Amino acid sequence: MLRTKLAIATMMMGMLATARPVLVHHSFSAEYDFAKPITLQGTVVKWELINPHGWITVDVKDANGKVVRWAVETGNPNALLRAGWRKDSLKPGDEVTIEGYLAKDGTPTVNGVQVTMADGRKVLAASSVTNGR
Repeated sequence: MLRTKLAIATMMMGMLATARPVLVHHSFSAEYDFAKPITLQGTVVKWELINPHGWITVDVKDANGKVVRWAVETGNPNALLRAGWRKDSLKPGDEVTIEGYLAKDGTPTVNGVQVTMADGRKVLAASSVTNGR
C-alpha cells in the first residue's frame, strides 16, 4: 500500500513539474480595430522589451500642437528578437514613425505593425496582426 501511494505521489509530482502553465491571451480583435489603421510620428519616451509584449511609449503632436503620449504594443520578446530588435533598438529622444491599429477603448493605444527608424530602416513590430506585411 505504501509503495502504491509513493508511486502515485511520484508520478503526480513528475506531471506537475513538467506541466506548462496555461496563459490567457487576448486576441487582436478583442482590443484593437482592424478598420482603424493609424500612422504616428513622434519621439520615443520609453522602449520596453518585456513579456508578454514589448511596449513603445511615444510622444506625438496632434493637429493642434498638443503632445499626446501613445502606448504602442508590440510582439513578444522572442518574436521581436527574431525580427531584429534589441534592448537598445530605441532610446528616449529617437524619432520614429509607427504604423498600427487603434485600440477600441478610445485610449491613445496602438497595436504596432511596423516601426520606421530615424535612419529609414523599417522593422516589423512582431504584433498579433501584420496585415500581409
